[in-house]
Amino acid sequence: MAQQAARIVRDDVMDGEPRVDGRRITVLRVQGLVETRGLPAAEVAAMHDLDVADVYAALTYYYEHPDEIASIQEQRENREQTARDAGAPTIEELAVDHEETG
Repeated sequence: MAQQAARIVRDDVMDGEPRVDGRRITVLRVQGLVETRGLPAAEVAAMHDLDVADVYAALTYYYEHPDEIASIQEQRENREQTARDAGAPTIEELAVDHEETG
């Protein structure tokens, strides 16, 4: 991908979560791929057609906005709990169902 300014935006896309401008990948997703899964920034960039600078911009945003990130994580957990309370299966339950029928 051609070099461009790495920007993080927050709008009505992706439920308002901060994301890489022009892409549907959130700051939390980038952080999870790099720091939780241990993927190199260059690999994450290649997987999502980003500049490596976009990956680092997302990580920078993650660490510069801890209260906002914590609020987003809490909102996600609340949505997941609401869905579970309404009877939605968990990922683990879906995986078991898939193994049993597959």
